[in-house]
Amino acid sequence: MSDSVGPRLRALRALRGVSQRELAKRCGVTHSSLSLIEQDKVSPSISSLKKILDAIPISVGDFFTMELENTDQVFYRSDELPNIGSGDVVYHLVGANRENRALSFMIETYAAGTDTGREMIAHRGEEAGAVLEGEIEITIGADVRILGPGEAYYFNTNTPHRFRNLGKTPCRLVSCCTPAKNF
Repeated sequence: MSDSVGPRLRALRALRGVSQRELAKRCGVTHSSLSLIEQDKVSPSISSLKKILDAIPISVGDFFTMELENTDQVFYRSDELPNIGSGDVVYHLVGANRENRALSFMIETYAAGTDTGREMIAHRGEEAGAVLEGEIEITIGADVRILGPGEAYYFNTNTPHRFRNLGKTPCRLVSCCTPAKNF
């Protein structure tokens, strides 16, 4: 077996949130044996490793090919979300630092009386979102609707569209569009 079996097993167990004792109990291996395997002091036979992995559960093939470490940032504090909006329209982009983003996910805030501009917007892709607070008027082609908290939208962005907050309070929504925009 590979020298990486022990550390890989420890990382997978931690990823799944299973204690060493719990995994030992599930698979019928002694706690001390499992500890020695994870420390790379003992190399398990294929059948022993399969028995351990069945208790997680994961196949032997997936165990050796699974990415156990994420090299991209996963979690973001609010101060790590750049504002790519303008004026009183705030777009906080999640994952702006990811090189090969496939989508743009944003937390949007429209101050009272603000909008995306006089001109309708159109671009290739799809967009979806949900209103968290306040109300927003959304125009998609000839369709106009005012959405409130808990209401959502999904449309083809080739259709000209516009967002306006006609209310007296800010509107917050979350949205996602494809393909990812480079801001």
